Amino acid sequence: MSTDDDDPGLEQLLAFLHERRGFDFSGYKRPTLRRRIRKRMADVGIEDYATYQDVLEVDSREYTQLFNTILINVTSFFRDRETWDALREDVVPELVAATPDDRPIRVWCAGCASGEEAYTIVMVLAEALGEDEFRRRVKIYATDIDEEALDEARQARYRDDQVEAVPEDLRERYFERAGSGWAFRSDLRRHVIFGRNDLVQDAPISRIDLLVSRNVLMYFTAETQARILERFNFALRPTGHLLLGRSEMLIAHAELFAPRDLKRRIFRAVPRSAATRERSFLVSDLSRSGASGARPDLRDAAASLSPVPQVVVDRAGFVVDLNVRAREDLGLVPADIGRLFQDLDVSYRLGDIRTALDRAYEHGAPTQLRGGTEDDDGQIYDIRVSPVLDGTGRALGAAIAFEDTTALVRLREDYDRSRRDLETAYEELQSTVEELETTNEELQSTNEELETTNEELQSTNEELETMNEELHSTNDELEAMNEQQLEHARELDTANSFLEGILRSLGVGIAVVDRDGRVEIWNSWSEELWGLRPDEVAGRPLVALDFGLPVDRLADQLRRAVNAGAEPSDVTLTAVDRRGRSFPCLVRVLPLSTAHDAHRGALVLMAEARGGELPFTGAPRSV
Repeated sequence: MSTDDDDPGLEQLLAFLHERRGFDFSGYKRPTLRRRIRKRMADVGIEDYATYQDVLEVDSREYTQLFNTILINVTSFFRDRETWDALREDVVPELVAATPDDRPIRVWCAGCASGEEAYTIVMVLAEALGEDEFRRRVKIYATDIDEEALDEARQARYRDDQVEAVPEDLRERYFERAGSGWAFRSDLRRHVIFGRNDLVQDAPISRIDLLVSRNVLMYFTAETQARILERFNFALRPTGHLLLGRSEMLIAHAELFAPRDLKRRIFRAVPRSAATRERSFLVSDLSRSGASGARPDLRDAAASLSPVPQVVVDRAGFVVDLNVRAREDLGLVPADIGRLFQDLDVSYRLGDIRTALDRAYEHGAPTQLRGGTEDDDGQIYDIRVSPVLDGTGRALGAAIAFEDTTALVRLREDYDRSRRDLETAYEELQSTVEELETTNEELQSTNEELETTNEELQSTNEELETMNEELHSTNDELEAMNEQQLEHARELDTANSFLEGILRSLGVGIAVVDRDGRVEIWNSWSEELWGLRPDEVAGRPLVALDFGLPVDRLADQLRRAVNAGAEPSDVTLTAVDRRGRSFPCLVRVLPLSTAHDAHRGALVLMAEARGGELPFTGAPRSV
């Protein structure tokens, strides 16, 4: 396969890409294109361009892979730190000072790739102006030909290794944590308008104060670079600056840009007149005549040159002929024939025609005065001075043609005004789209949060319903238990009343003690006999009570009754009742047992012995 720059297979593939996808790579350097395309062909295992073109025709996804290979998106934050330091310290203060407070500062980042350099510009200007002033005054346009890279730039999300070059203090102020990476602040991201722009084909963005295009021109041919630089010069204001990459120089374009800091590739735009900056419209060359030295031949040759207003002069500078349009449009008369051209006001009123004549004679080629010289009536002319040569190449004289471009210039002005209006509308639309996208993202986030909250509320509601059911069940159980307790309490009250009645009906004092000898029951006869209330003796050892009965003499009987379950034992003691009356008191101690406890305690019966008869004659062994 040929490796010459005019490789037909490569050119056919480039023409195919232009026709099918609208990508015009004709201005790109052929060695670079060939190397990148061949790399992609090697990745898919294809050796010739024709076969690869067949693959592109059947697989539309391959276009994306090919363009990603050709359009190398190499960029980073603060790439070449010294350059950004110089921009921040020298250029930005001058730019801010030269921009009126009521006019926005416009920045164009051409070839922005995935957005790192555009956001670097944001940080530099926000640090110089302050965030509030930045939001009020700065508008940044970031363009690229790669739509995928633009989508990535609009997201403004970067990995940890991509933001390593950002100083830590700037990273904390201008980035936010987003998962495992970082996201540029959304409020500042809205001031960067991303859009597709082909530097070779599309119109440039105008009225720019700072244009950053780093290592983009290096991929284009010299002719294409010259066209792009013309557009850059047109885009910049007279005080604007251009920042290029380390691999790019402007040595051959001194008429467009002057170096400000050549080491760091910072250039000033060279101011030019509006006529020079506009793209000129082509005018047909005047025919060259092979007339002889006779003046009739000169007049005949001049008469055939152009239907526009025309003045013919000889080599000595005398007017030889005027056509009808020159008389009508320029106010010349036949009497001007034979006069020196320099004596006519038309020689200087519409431009420096005399100098153009000298230049045409010197170079032997037509000379033009473009840009619309205007007469007193408001008519605008482009002037073309064409030398008339004889057969030997000697200048016999010159034909001066005046082309009325009034309508064209007015149309151009209307076009420029419409284009500016369209750019403004496009900028506003882009800004609106960016704001809408941001609003959509915020609404989406809010919607997700509301859905999450709704799910949590539903879960909480279900838990509350379950708890409510459990509380109802527990309440029902508590009510049932309460009814049981009330029933048991009523039964216990009945039993207690019944027992109290029994103990009262026996007519003797009764004390029930537990296995530790502590009083559990003390009936009303005991209270009446000894003057102690039940609450005064409850829980106290019987043998430790101080009343009219010497209970310390009952300790052995109580111990035997509790521990050994001995037979009832009787003892008669001299006692003193609550009134101080001394009387013989018969005390019987019986063991107390139940069906579940054979040594429950003891039962102590106390009564006055009268007439030698006992008030009780026996007692059962269990109660």
